[in-house]
Amino acid sequence: MIKTIIFDLGGVIITLSHDEAVRRFESLGLKDAAQRLDPYTQGGIFGDLEEGKIDAEDFRRELSILAGREVTYDECRYGWLGYCADIPQRNLDMLQRLRAEGYRVVLLSNTNPYMMSFVLSPEFDGKGHGIDHYVDALYLSYQMKVMKPDESFFRRVLMAEQTSPSNCLFVDDGPRNVAAASQVGMHTFCPKNGENWTQEILERIKE
Repeated sequence: MIKTIIFDLGGVIITLSHDEAVRRFESLGLKDAAQRLDPYTQGGIFGDLEEGKIDAEDFRRELSILAGREVTYDECRYGWLGYCADIPQRNLDMLQRLRAEGYRVVLLSNTNPYMMSFVLSPEFDGKGHGIDHYVDALYLSYQMKVMKPDESFFRRVLMAEQTSPSNCLFVDDGPRNVAAASQVGMHTFCPKNGENWTQEILERIKE
């Protein structure tokens, strides 16, 4: 029986725009942004930031070197937030509904301090609430120093939640991430980026 629903952030709760993120980082002077940025799992300094190997200031300095000019914190944030195309209200409403119906709702995301400075802020939903208003717990790659699809990320979440994988549904738009969650025994659902998953998830948790 599903008791805990584990959501990815980008591509599920937030609709992602990889192209806009690339465009923004190119405008900051990163000419090979298209090669450096990935829709699912970052590499290079972008991956190092999301895995917690470097902090926001380290990233800013490294990006400045790559761009050939001094890049500010706000410019880095502007670049990262290019990924955030839309936050459909239906998604937030469903998170609240699931919690009201007694499900444990948690976030498991490959993310970074720049993105979370917005996601945890009152500006996130336009109504004065951050994502923490909509979920019971957050498991963030840069804080836990591990990234999906590493199976240890899922196992650590299961341990922290004190639940079994058979009681969990993991929702992520990344096929590799979903495959890894399935390997540890979770039920999985892989909607496409921006897809309306709200009705299908109700069917899946009641199966």
